[in-house]
Amino acid sequence: MGMIAEFKDFISRGNVIDLAVGVIIGASFGKIVTSLVEQVVMPPIGLLLGRVDFSNLKWVLSPEDPATVAIEEVAIQYGAFINTLIQFVIVAFVIFLMVKAINKMRREKAAEPEAPAAPTATEALLAEIRDELRARPKG
Repeated sequence: MGMIAEFKDFISRGNVIDLAVGVIIGASFGKIVTSLVEQVVMPPIGLLLGRVDFSNLKWVLSPEDPATVAIEEVAIQYGAFINTLIQFVIVAFVIFLMVKAINKMRREKAAEPEAPAAPTATEALLAEIRDELRARPKG
């Protein structure tokens, strides 16, 4: 089989397509969570803590020199890190809820009684022979 045909078989498998869709949806979900944290969650928290904008919180290690054009400031931006941690917690919580729901559905499905399997051809033939033998008059 040629390389192109093999690649076509690989790419057309359902699980590869599902993975691609999952990655795209995950990236979009990441943008939604970023927006939620930066624009909805953090402003009230900053307000409660005295009108603090977390995205601008930083420890300046080396200040910028106003006499030069180049940006020289060296700072640890812990506010952005706090935002990222909150985003991670939200994503982890949503994934936890999804896994919990999937596990619940699996447990419910496993608890459902399975229909008895249909008898095999041999079992059906033996049952027919048994029924014929029972129907015969004795003696």
